[in-house]
Amino acid sequence: MVPVVFHPAYEAALPVGHRFPMRKYGRLAEIIVERGLVPGGFVTPEPATPDLVGLAHDRGYVEQVVTATVPRAIERAIGLPVDAGVARRSLASAGGTLLAARLALAGGLAGSAAGGSHHGRRAAGGGFCVFNDVAVAALALKREGAIARALVVDLDVHQGDGTADCLAGEPDLFTFSMHAERNYPADKVPGDLDVGLPDGLDDDAYLAALALHVPRLLDGLRPDLVFYNAGVDPHRDDRLGRLSLTDAGLRRRERHVVGEARRRGIPLVAVIGGGYAADIDALAARHALVFETMAELA
Repeated sequence: MVPVVFHPAYEAALPVGHRFPMRKYGRLAEIIVERGLVPGGFVTPEPATPDLVGLAHDRGYVEQVVTATVPRAIERAIGLPVDAGVARRSLASAGGTLLAARLALAGGLAGSAAGGSHHGRRAAGGGFCVFNDVAVAALALKREGAIARALVVDLDVHQGDGTADCLAGEPDLFTFSMHAERNYPADKVPGDLDVGLPDGLDDDAYLAALALHVPRLLDGLRPDLVFYNAGVDPHRDDRLGRLSLTDAGLRRRERHVVGEARRRGIPLVAVIGGGYAADIDALAARHALVFETMAELA
């Protein structure tokens, strides 16, 4: 079976009524177990160290997070109270993505039931993202020689500004973001390939746009590893999205990305990215689609 990484700290406590759907992480883990996707149990990561996170982020910002002294302006931009619990969650998420990436390199496919915090920029977080777990993992693996080249396929509905920022100057760590052009963030950071989509795009149009890019990027770059941010906020019912995908469209998307990598024998690690809805069961079930797809195609 495809290994799935999970840590209890992925779900941190938030004030009652907070708009971020933190409960989705625990519920996703429950659904993964209920659907028999981890018969041997989850793989538990070690949280990332501050030095490891410092590969992608300014050391001063890392220190502010781990000591819960993030300036109020940055905390407002993040949209989360950066307290001890959120700091633990952010370190666990970064450690989880790195472990999942190592497992993908060893076995072809793996995923973490968190991650995809792609608005975390080098100097500060934003958009519910504290540390950029994908950037941390990619830089760590490259530094130690485990990979020479990686491709980030970011299909969250929001542009991957933080990943582009953290990996700027790393031509062998290629960032591809396909997102709703008119959505957050307003001050986008250009990545290696950004595809902005018009509002309201449906399943067929979205999949057609995606098919123009994923196969040619895989063939042209021949990466040692694909980081797949499988955000489900392109869904038509997502409260922060501007696209119109259905559950079936998301499943087709997952099969396309995972299948194209598998056909070429390229390892892929999936993280869950964004998804925002009041119905936590439905939201977590959407996030589970990428894990189901990896199990089917393994």
